[in-house]
Amino acid sequence: MDMFVGRERFATVLLMRLTETVMLWLSEDQTFWEEIEGGQTPLTSLGLQQFYLDMEFVIVFSSQGRYLSRHLHQVIKNIIARAVDASAAATGIDPYSLVVLPEDQWFVEVSQIAMKMLTGEAYFGNIGRDATSPTASVLSHGSN
Repeated sequence: MDMFVGRERFATVLLMRLTETVMLWLSEDQTFWEEIEGGQTPLTSLGLQQFYLDMEFVIVFSSQGRYLSRHLHQVIKNIIARAVDASAAATGIDPYSLVVLPEDQWFVEVSQIAMKMLTGEAYFGNIGRDATSPTASVLSHGSN
């Protein structure tokens, strides 16, 4: 990465564009959305939680790297909303019931914890966790 020394602005813009391009591609990928919205196997509650958590992590990761634009933030929020709507339509269950999705802040907090663990800013040790939780893989990395 020495090639970017002194070119932090260039690297930031590059990462901003790359992240935005990937998220735009995901938001417009018809094959992906056909499977999510009308596929034979809709997202389960756990699948929807994991998807939401992954998208929220992209927001946290991008904001920490200072390449979260308003446009990227809105694209990601639209992707989340579309997945939630698809899940509700496919299952007939209100995704905002606590049975399916925790509160929005939970996803933000878990993403921030994961980011801190990845950057070495925090260690949460062997905290109690549910192996079926979408956070189990995130939290298990900190207990080694």
